[in-house]
Amino acid sequence: MYKTILVLAAALALPLLPALETVGGGYAQLPWKSTDGTGRVITENGRRIAVVEVPKGSEKGMHWLTAPVDVKPFMDKRVTMSIRARWQNVTRPPEKWNGVKFMFNYTGADGSRFWHHPQGLSGDRDWTEISAMIEPPEAGAHSGRLVLGLENSSGRVEFDLDSLKTFVMFGPGDRLNTGYKVSYPDRIANGPRRRGVMSPHTMTEADFKTLKEWNVNLIRYQIMRNWGKVGSDVDLDEYDRWINGKLDHLAQILEWARQYGIQVVIDLHTPPGGWTGSGMRMFDEKKYFDHYLEVWRRIASRFKGNPAVRAYDLINEPVQVTPAPYDYWTIQQKAAEAVRAIDPDTPVMVESNEAARPQTFSYLSPLAMDNVIYQVHMYMPMGFTHQGVATPEPPQSYPGVIRGVKYDREKLREVLQPVRDFQLRHNAKIYVGEFSAAAWAPGADRYLADCIELFEEYGWDWSYHAFREWDGWSVEHEGENRNSLRPSADNARKRVLLNGFKRNEH
Repeated sequence: MYKTILVLAAALALPLLPALETVGGGYAQLPWKSTDGTGRVITENGRRIAVVEVPKGSEKGMHWLTAPVDVKPFMDKRVTMSIRARWQNVTRPPEKWNGVKFMFNYTGADGSRFWHHPQGLSGDRDWTEISAMIEPPEAGAHSGRLVLGLENSSGRVEFDLDSLKTFVMFGPGDRLNTGYKVSYPDRIANGPRRRGVMSPHTMTEADFKTLKEWNVNLIRYQIMRNWGKVGSDVDLDEYDRWINGKLDHLAQILEWARQYGIQVVIDLHTPPGGWTGSGMRMFDEKKYFDHYLEVWRRIASRFKGNPAVRAYDLINEPVQVTPAPYDYWTIQQKAAEAVRAIDPDTPVMVESNEAARPQTFSYLSPLAMDNVIYQVHMYMPMGFTHQGVATPEPPQSYPGVIRGVKYDREKLREVLQPVRDFQLRHNAKIYVGEFSAAAWAPGADRYLADCIELFEEYGWDWSYHAFREWDGWSVEHEGENRNSLRPSADNARKRVLLNGFKRNEH
């Protein structure tokens, strides 16, 4: 698959501006301008280098070089942009989306702003490639620009302008095993439907009692820490001490689950090596890839035959935007093979790329393996589901026009269509591992109800994100924004969810 990806990327390389196709040096000729005088473009060893340098004490603000970009070449494509960069003494910023900035942004038809960039980049790094995948802009988008520099950080960052490129990473033509039809044992193919919740990081017996009262029959248990934090989980001895403790806790969880008639999806949420600014470290470094396989052998050996285990969820929300030695699909294939060598009976779960988004099922290949369940996460449109999660923003209501696009149940059906097509094409079992909307989102109850009705229509299992994790996703809380959340014994979102769980009684 890796060779296929490289060929595809080369064949579909895109210019940012049509004029750049004929300009020597390409991106180096964009008209870069500094927002505050901290940035400049120099020539070093024959290459054009953008440099932004911010002194200590001047961290606050946007210290950027910017250049205008035509949005049209990005329409109807899932484009990756990448550049080589290095930085020194970049102070840790207040938010993970600050720090080193390599960003493409534009304005939607309704005036909404869109930003695409890697996150969590600070400290020191020698020359490395950083990248981000760009959501296809909707019709009417305009005012595109590229941004290079620092935000709310001091230090020095350099960008090799001659390395700046955009390309299509994946497409429908990249699929493997196109005619494969998945088969399942009867207990999976014809067993009871599973509807439940994403777990907190730890659970108590009291949690199981509550979930039993709610008629939940499934939890997705996340083995997780440092979610999205760059530079964590690189010490494998320390990682093993942590994960072994989590597996001890999981053994107790599985015993409670058995007692209360609830099955458990084991979700390896935090992989060995953690994250770089653009993806998971194990995509690029063999020692972490090898350790990832070893961890799954350990999990399968310990929990093989446990009746409370529903499935092994091999990786949470993989994001791969550039070619890598161990790509998001291959590592799951290898993990599935490692698990099957130990436990041939328990289903494995494969997640699609770009954090398991529905649209990525248009290029997802099935494994040439049976008893595999395919997992999607539903947070579309994120302008609704994640409104106000990171920063305050004007409310967006569902159903309604959200960032220039009308959303209702039929639009959600359109969003989910690639998953439905994959299901029918490959006879695949589909599991919605996560779906949610912020507690304060206007119409969140209607959104959840419409999602559930579609999942039910298609015969998909599902789990709500999340139970007793962060209050912003909790149906046991309500409020007008993230700073006003309060406990809530009864609210419209909770009623929708409990009504969904009633289907487990039949």
